[in-house]
Amino acid sequence: MSDGYPFSAFNFEIRIRKQGEQNILCGGAFSDCDGLDMSMEVKTIRQGGDNARQIRLAGPVTLGQITLKRGMTEGFDLWHWFSQTLADPSLRADAQIVMFANDRSKQTAMFNLERCIPVKIKAPALNARDGVVAIEELQLAYETLRFEPAKGGI
Repeated sequence: MSDGYPFSAFNFEIRIRKQGEQNILCGGAFSDCDGLDMSMEVKTIRQGGDNARQIRLAGPVTLGQITLKRGMTEGFDLWHWFSQTLADPSLRADAQIVMFANDRSKQTAMFNLERCIPVKIKAPALNARDGVVAIEELQLAYETLRFEPAKGGI
């Protein structure tokens, strides 16, 4: 049963594993995650003579692409993965995006993305005047998206 409080969007962790490997390619260090979405195309059918009604049928589902951002470090794991995918286009990874309670005491929800492929990697904008953290960006396309509520939850 839900206590009515909305989940927070700032306590999350991202785990990416190349298929067939146990070690996490990269985990946790992202500050932004956007693009967890899917939409369904609706097919409309009209019956002859019935102008007041439409029949709506579920059509194909379209999945989004997630954009991940993190502060750039000496760990070039994402860049290596992108290069490996160029050499072997069949290389895929699975990702989990885990949401936690405000105090990180429990997991509130998880999104599972299967057969991810990196479609864009972007180096940080470099500017000597601003003195801000260098942020790198990765976009992933995924083939399936599943939502899992916390155990005993929703």
